[in-house]
Amino acid sequence: METAADLLITDPMAPMPFMVLQRRQETHDTFTLALEPSEPFAFKPGQFNMLYPFGIGESAISISGDPAAHRRLVHTVRRVGNVTAALDRLRPGDVVGVRGPFGRPWPLDEAKGGDIVFVAGGIGLAPLRPAITWAISHRDDYRRVVVLIGARTPGDIVFVDEVQEWRGHFDLEVGVTVDTAHQSWKGPVGVVTQLVSGSDFDPADATALVCGPEIMMRFTAAELAKRGVAGEKIHVSLERNMKCAIGLCGHCQFGPYFVCRDGPVFRYADVEKLLVVKEV
Repeated sequence: METAADLLITDPMAPMPFMVLQRRQETHDTFTLALEPSEPFAFKPGQFNMLYPFGIGESAISISGDPAAHRRLVHTVRRVGNVTAALDRLRPGDVVGVRGPFGRPWPLDEAKGGDIVFVAGGIGLAPLRPAITWAISHRDDYRRVVVLIGARTPGDIVFVDEVQEWRGHFDLEVGVTVDTAHQSWKGPVGVVTQLVSGSDFDPADATALVCGPEIMMRFTAAELAKRGVAGEKIHVSLERNMKCAIGLCGHCQFGPYFVCRDGPVFRYADVEKLLVVKEV
C-alpha cells in the first residue's frame, strides 16, 4: 500500500486528508489546530506544510508542534486572508488537506555542544516552538539554552501556559518583553533586542535561531552581531508567498533563492543584503 511519504515523493502536489482533533484560540487573531494523520507523520523543526481547506485554497503554515509526536500534527495560524479565515472555521471532526513537510529546518545538530539562543517576535514563536521543544528534550546536547520572546502586548503572546512552564525550568533562561502594556504587566517593556543585549550566553560559541517580522529579525541580528555572534551562526526563517512548495512556480523567489526549497531557514549572512532591498 502506498504511504503518505511515498505519495509525497511521487506526487508532492497531492494533499492528504487530516482530521482536526483540537482547536485552541491563542490570541484575538491567532489559533492553533491539532491534526490527526492517518499514519505517523515525521518532520524536522523549522519545516512547513501547505494547508488546504477544501474548495478555498492553500496556505504555507509552519509546523508548531512537538517533532516527537508523530500522531499529532500542530499548526499555529494567524487569520489574515481567505484561506486562513477558512482554517479558522475548522472544528474537531472536520478534515483539511495537508502537503508536506517542506523546506530546510533549523540547524539543531550544528548547534550541539554550544549555546543555543532562540529569539521570537510575535507569532514567530510558532516556527521556533518545535526547535525549543527539541532542545528541552535533548538538553544534554547544548550548554546554555536561552529563549527570548517579544510581543506587541501581553495579549499577543502565544503559548502563554507553555512559556510559563519553560520559565520554571532551572536550566533554561527565558525572557519575555512587550512593546506596550497595562499596569498589571510585571515584565519588561520594550523591543526584544533589549533582551538580547542582557541575556547570558557565550557569543563566541552560540547559535542563534530568529523568527519574526523581517524588521525585527534585522535588528535582532544586528544586536547579536554586536554581542559577537558570527553571521554564519545566526539563522532566520523567512516567509514569502509560497504556492507550489517545491521550487517550480517562482512565487517565493527571493533574489537567487526559492524560499520553499532553499529555506525557509537561512543563514543570516546569506540573506542579509537581500533583506534591505525593497520589493525583493
